[in-house]
Amino acid sequence: MVFLPQEVILKKRDGENLAAEDIARFIAGFAGGKVSEAQAAAFAMAIYFQGMDMGERVALTLAMRDSGNVLDWSDLDGPVADKHSTGGVGDNVSLMLAPILAGLGIFVPMISGRGLGHTGGTLDKFDAIPGYETSPDNALFRKVVKAAGCAIIGQTADLAPADKALYAIRDVTATVESVPLITASILSKKLAAGLDALILDVKTGSGAFMPTLEQSQNLAESLVAVSNGAGLKTGALITDMNEPLASAAGNGLEVRNAVDFLTGAHRDKRLEDVTLSLCAELVLMVGKATTPDEARKLVEAVLETGRAVEHFARMVAALGGPADFIDNMNSHLVPAPIIRDVFAEEQGKVCAIDTRGVGMAVVALGGGRTTPTDSIDHRVGFDRLAGLGTSIDARTPIARIHAADEASAADAETRLRAAYLLGGDAPAHPLIAGRVARR
Repeated sequence: MVFLPQEVILKKRDGENLAAEDIARFIAGFAGGKVSEAQAAAFAMAIYFQGMDMGERVALTLAMRDSGNVLDWSDLDGPVADKHSTGGVGDNVSLMLAPILAGLGIFVPMISGRGLGHTGGTLDKFDAIPGYETSPDNALFRKVVKAAGCAIIGQTADLAPADKALYAIRDVTATVESVPLITASILSKKLAAGLDALILDVKTGSGAFMPTLEQSQNLAESLVAVSNGAGLKTGALITDMNEPLASAAGNGLEVRNAVDFLTGAHRDKRLEDVTLSLCAELVLMVGKATTPDEARKLVEAVLETGRAVEHFARMVAALGGPADFIDNMNSHLVPAPIIRDVFAEEQGKVCAIDTRGVGMAVVALGGGRTTPTDSIDHRVGFDRLAGLGTSIDARTPIARIHAADEASAADAETRLRAAYLLGGDAPAHPLIAGRVARR
């Protein structure tokens, strides 16, 4: 029987559940040019309003995965794992997590994205490192994963291409915030990466795409159920984004923060707890430990012995970055022309932070994008960001700004001050607000 994409759209528009075969044929047709962009837009809008049950979500995820190649890591002598974050401000966890796991014999072929809106992108951080190749060919990608234990790169054209095309349509048709579509978009790429295990870091709070705990829990449960239903062992932590996770926000500054973390020169406490918790979850999932306590001790040991920073250095060098990046970071990360403290106009304790506002202040400095084609200034951003509960006065700044010029500095300073509310004690926000285990 001839496949008619409009019949699939009609069924979903009217609230019917779609058969897995119909979803597969629709996505294959879209990837092959036989389903138009207009039909894909109508399909996305129908899903936005009518939703999808878990069976449909699994079918959509698998169909998008199968629109391109699926990597095979069977030649490696250890488990293959990865992490995905739903995005936030000062979230540079991937830069530490991948080499920590590599130091434990867990291979991490991490396929990451760029920032858009108020959230930073992992690839943009690595672009701050001179020579680092974020788009290697498949042969180099495999070589680096095998030699360094980890490689952090961008999505290649042959991995889940239907997702990339459908996301572009969702972005201009106001259908991005659909949980079924978000689920399929995230997981199709991870399933195409050929993983044995996946941990998800689902953010909640003022800097998260899902600001309420209920929304974050809903997304986490969808992601875990669909990923496991599609055959990938997956769990999730719901973590706090009511303040920046690291004390730095901005691409080069977050790289510096990550290297300081790996070497032990400086570790932000909240960042350390989230990073090690996510690592420990994956260590348990791949069978490297049998109890949470044992997993945490293994992760801490690989960090303290220096094995993690060694794997980071090997990854950077193997992907074209400086061989002496760790030892001579200051000579490789170009500083911004303007560096100065930002003080509040009053004093008191930091009782609330509009974390999204902090992220937009970085964008205003040139450290983020308002459109996908915008260029980024990797030098700019903030460090020494004050956290909730910090007492601010004439001697204690809320941050230190790194700016390219006075005009952008003045605008970003105004935005940053507006993002910080001073007053009494801050409400308590648990750092790890929830956990969704593999079912």
